[in-house]
Amino acid sequence: MYYTPFQVIIKFIISLIRVYYSLLLIRVLLSWIIPDRENKFYQFLYSITEPLLAPIRRILPSMGLDISPIILFFVLRLISELLAGLV
Repeated sequence: MYYTPFQVIIKFIISLIRVYYSLLLIRVLLSWIIPDRENKFYQFLYSITEPLLAPIRRILPSMGLDISPIILFFVLRLISELLAGLV
């Protein structure tokens, strides 16, 4: 099957979203299992995921439970599905 350059770019962006989704999931799970913020791997995940989580936290009211990852999961899934519809 032959893909146009536009389709290749869209598929690449979708792949990046999937990788980011996985990194976000790992960060959430690690925060429950190993709450050590000094861990180098956790710091790496934090530096990658926090730029998208922080704006969501600023918009949401403080409820005691951080639901910003859940919202980001939904947003990433929505963007991925919309892009997949273009291909």
